[in-house]
Amino acid sequence: MKHPRTLSAFTILLPALAFAACTGDAPAPGNAPADEPAVSVADRALPEGAQAFSLLGEPLYPSPAPPDIAAQQAEDIDVARADYDADPDDADAIIWLGRRIGYTGLYREAIDVFTEGIEKHPGDARMYRHRGHRWISVREFDRAIADLSHAASLEEGEPDEVEPDGQPNERGIPTSTLQSNIHYHLALAHYLKGDFGAAVPAYEDYIAVTSNPDQLVAISHWWYMALRRLGRDDEAAVVLEPVTADLDVIENTSYHQLLLMYRGEIEADELWNPEQEDPSGVAIAYGVATWHLYNGREEQAREMYRRILEGSGWAGFGYIAAEAEIARLDAG
Repeated sequence: MKHPRTLSAFTILLPALAFAACTGDAPAPGNAPADEPAVSVADRALPEGAQAFSLLGEPLYPSPAPPDIAAQQAEDIDVARADYDADPDDADAIIWLGRRIGYTGLYREAIDVFTEGIEKHPGDARMYRHRGHRWISVREFDRAIADLSHAASLEEGEPDEVEPDGQPNERGIPTSTLQSNIHYHLALAHYLKGDFGAAVPAYEDYIAVTSNPDQLVAISHWWYMALRRLGRDDEAAVVLEPVTADLDVIENTSYHQLLLMYRGEIEADELWNPEQEDPSGVAIAYGVATWHLYNGREEQAREMYRRILEGSGWAGFGYIAAEAEIARLDAG
């Protein structure tokens, strides 16, 4: 059931940003001008079993989960499929079947489920929200933008609703909502294309429905980076103002740490020093690498991105973003 939208104190960012001056500086190193072609997925048939082509042209296959996790995933899918079989037109049953399948890395199959959901429930924004997420997973950003933009239009003026977690956090407290997830993924798709200017309005839409520290740090991390990539450093500094070390962050601790680094409260080498150790997480590794990029250390950033791509977890947003950076840098 939907409940009235709660606007938090974090919305003070919007008027503050309205008064922040645009510097007019040239975009930071590694940023393609807006009129250059965006990174796109190769338009060719996938090899059998592959879910996508990377932005560097390599086929990507599902990674097998550890046996205990694979067993739980199979059980969850069996339950979701039984619910779907009992009522194939039920919107919730369709969504959960698609979500459970997606968690196994079978993104194309999940997309098919959500497509069926859209055919049956064309006015349900949740179908477009979840399919848009999986279009991002398979590097089809324009399709993601189309779906997520439509989801945003369907939800415009509607009360927000908590989105239940498929993989609950340790406190069992959901930290996101339908509308925050729509705007988060829409902004991300624009960002991954390198269209940082188009991402900014989606970040502003997200902050308008932000109601907890996890949402705040998740959006602030990507928003800050987009503004820095655009050379809008004064506005980026405003984004950091509500971020403090004592925020009660449940899930998005990596983003919280990165934001504290951007504020100068944590040294970059404390989060990841590639000469000493592997990254503690792809999100942190991408954030540190990109901090070097927009501060003019392109070669250091490039090497860090390549280190990220030596790992697994190719569906992670930091991994996809590292791919996009390398593709743009290699293209000159």
